[in-house]
Amino acid sequence: MARKQERSLLTEVELEFMTVVWEIGSGTVRDILAELNKAQTRAYTSVATVLKIMEQKGFLTSERHDRSLVYRSAVPKEDYQRTTLKDLSSKLFDGAPAALVARLVDDEEVTDDMLESMRALLNERLGDNGR
Repeated sequence: MARKQERSLLTEVELEFMTVVWEIGSGTVRDILAELNKAQTRAYTSVATVLKIMEQKGFLTSERHDRSLVYRSAVPKEDYQRTTLKDLSSKLFDGAPAALVARLVDDEEVTDDMLESMRALLNERLGDNGR
């Protein structure tokens, strides 16, 4: 039996696979392949290999049903988002979340509506709903 590797961040391809698993909840290689192939054609064996690697890394679990493995997420999407943002903040913004937010707010592609949504979230978190 393969030993579990220490969980790290997902590669770009793994994140694409994980997003499908989060969306469908669980699925066989064929189920996941069908969803992935909506965007880009992939080989069954390639998908099976990546899923097995993701299971070894601890991102997925699998359970045998009949003759197929059914994969499920071992990591809730929100937990992975939190971990990834902490890693990004630490590595790219010197551990200062305010610097990350400042860079995001400075982005020209962020619309006024998006900024208002951010403000509402901050006000709710700070308990300043009246401002």
